[in-house]
Amino acid sequence: MGVIPPGLLNMTAAKISLKEGHTRGIVFSIGACVVVLIQTFIAVIFARYLTKHPDVVDVLQRVALVIFILISIYFFFVAKGDGDVTNRKAPEVRSKKSRFFQGMLMSALNMFPIPFQAYMSVTLASFGWLTFEQSDIIAYVFGSATGSFVMLYVYMFFFDKIQGKTFTSQKNMNRIIGSITAIVAFVTLIHVIKEM
Repeated sequence: MGVIPPGLLNMTAAKISLKEGHTRGIVFSIGACVVVLIQTFIAVIFARYLTKHPDVVDVLQRVALVIFILISIYFFFVAKGDGDVTNRKAPEVRSKKSRFFQGMLMSALNMFPIPFQAYMSVTLASFGWLTFEQSDIIAYVFGSATGSFVMLYVYMFFFDKIQGKTFTSQKNMNRIIGSITAIVAFVTLIHVIKEM
């Protein structure tokens, strides 16, 4: 879910694929997904700790609710909508190895997946859909990385079709991100109200 809205990783993978071929785009995506594996594992371990301490979870859910509401407000009303994401220039890189490490670096600079995946893990555990046994953790971590790779591949495959569309404008991206965080905030609010 976190990779669905167009963002820096998606657009960079798509542009690399378009300009240098699918193989280099896939190498970039694999590098990004290696970091997603690590980030998701850290997040799930943190989430397992949180589920053993429900008092901390209650506080963090309320804090997350406020944060998601603020993020939604920011992306709907404050963030600038100028520019076209597809026209941003990616750094010039030649070798496949450097595309792999570029994917790792760009993914590592994005620290939002750790709290997002921790929140999703705790939420799935609260619904009883995820236990924190070793097999569930491994399945969730690999599922997250696989899902991220699939979304990056979808962007690479369809980029030439969406490149000229308004979908890739910064204003529309802000609306998409704002909508997703608003939905997460709404689900969190319902969960907090039920817990009261």
